[in-house]
Amino acid sequence: MSVRLSAESKPPSPNARVTALYHAGGSETEARATAELICLDQTVEASDEILTAELRHRIVGRLEDFQPRPTGGYEVRISYAADLIGRHLTDLLNLLFGTSSLRPGVRLISWELPDSILPQWRGPRFGMAGLRELTGIRDRSLVCAVLKPLGRSPRELADLATEFVLGGADLIKDDQGLVDQPFCPFDERVARCADAVSTAAAKRGRPCPYLVHVSGPLDVMRTRAALAKKRGAGGLLVAPGLTGFDALRFLAEDETLALPIASHPALLGSYTIHRDHGIAPAALYGQLPRLAGADLSIYPGYRTGYAMTRDDCAALARACRTAWEHVRPMAPTAAGRIGTPDIAEFTTFYGRDVVFILGSRIQADPLGLAAATERFVRELHRCADA
Repeated sequence: MSVRLSAESKPPSPNARVTALYHAGGSETEARATAELICLDQTVEASDEILTAELRHRIVGRLEDFQPRPTGGYEVRISYAADLIGRHLTDLLNLLFGTSSLRPGVRLISWELPDSILPQWRGPRFGMAGLRELTGIRDRSLVCAVLKPLGRSPRELADLATEFVLGGADLIKDDQGLVDQPFCPFDERVARCADAVSTAAAKRGRPCPYLVHVSGPLDVMRTRAALAKKRGAGGLLVAPGLTGFDALRFLAEDETLALPIASHPALLGSYTIHRDHGIAPAALYGQLPRLAGADLSIYPGYRTGYAMTRDDCAALARACRTAWEHVRPMAPTAAGRIGTPDIAEFTTFYGRDVVFILGSRIQADPLGLAAATERFVRELHRCADA
């Protein structure tokens, strides 16, 4: 699964355009005014009266469609010349929502890229299919256990990892709060946990990638990622809300690492929580990390105490999986205190191609951690066979 598309890009066609879908609030008059402002804000960021006819035609965004929404407000489709993007993910993000993110009543829903520029981004190295190969699980949903709570020592976390693996967890990840604290140094934690996971996986006869949290300044991330691989880690965890999405892309495209990467939503929730502003979950947790190269995208599921609806999660799962030229499908990874009683409903909702984050309350199960994890996995099998 390490075959990658070349990152070399050709100049976009003069007629190629990037199309973005927004929601704009207010009356029709107000929403149309907002749409016109988006066209200017996202390109020239200047008053129309100072523009030449050539700039209006070549640079300013074009309002392609404007339709009322059943729930209120308006759906606004705007296209931009593809050559307004340079060669970087940061360029794309700024074009789609840079200045407009400062305006109330504007929400970015999705976008489409022309074939001439999509190859600039390689997308997931492994994706859902690659994760199945790495874990040896092809006939059911996957489960990822988390090393928490924060405050435990490296030895305690390694013991926890052992129990999770012996219970049947397919993946193990660090909690995003684990960095390089004095009570849990990065190097010691990774070495102990990677060794524990490897030993337990060998005992059960099936691999279990351990995803190490490496978020930090870019130079620190690169050092941590290289050390994690050296210590035997099977993947990385990055919180792009903390590091920037291009930092995730940087690690995803590093051929010396070539590890699966999970995207964590820390600090991103404020973009999605208000329905009339920000970025839709399908774009923020789906399209964007997938384009940047994440193999898994973690997000809070519906009915888990977070501000996500069934419709949000359905749209997000589609954004992770839908065909997108060379960009591999990414694994939607639902989190939020998910336990064994939730599996039947969530498996019916998502299907098999999903990863579930095992809720921390399993650690209080009277059966013990390994037995409780095994029960969770049995339920995944039962639902897959139903």
